[in-house]
Amino acid sequence: MTEIVKRVAFLRGMNLGRRRITNEALAQAFTDLGFEAVQVFLASGNVVFSSDEKPSALEGRIAEGLEASLGYPVLTFVRTDAEVRSIAGQPPFDGARGRVGGKPQVIFLPKPPPAAKRRKAMELATEDDRLVFSGAQVLWLPSGGISDSELDLDAIGKLVGPTTVRTHNTVVRLAKKFLAP
Repeated sequence: MTEIVKRVAFLRGMNLGRRRITNEALAQAFTDLGFEAVQVFLASGNVVFSSDEKPSALEGRIAEGLEASLGYPVLTFVRTDAEVRSIAGQPPFDGARGRVGGKPQVIFLPKPPPAAKRRKAMELATEDDRLVFSGAQVLWLPSGGISDSELDLDAIGKLVGPTTVRTHNTVVRLAKKFLAP
């Protein structure tokens, strides 16, 4: 029998433009999908829940269920509690900030990309937009605000698959609040 453990879903495109959902409604959507101990962190699509399913199986099930209930596609990236604690525990870029105060970011990927695709994505990095691959994530240090960055996230997505981005601090705060060992 598989042990039921905490999982974290990082959802792309929540509460942007006309796509609005309250944390309570998002938690209910996860509960309706059969998940237990559902908790939503912030309003950007970070959902902690319990499941005995593998993250890869959960991603499709959650994306399909959310599209059915919300009426639009929701890219879903699921990580185990141990994976999220590991990401939170990695001080990206030795705790540095970008030259103009940019905050370290975590770009979630569907899976770890092959070496050739990682190399091509690294060619997009610059002095102002530093990148480091870490499993199925890319740690990114923009020099300033991400909206001011010239990093081509669409090109990275074409190379390594769809992505969603969170500040490293968001991942740290989520881990501390919900995933203490």
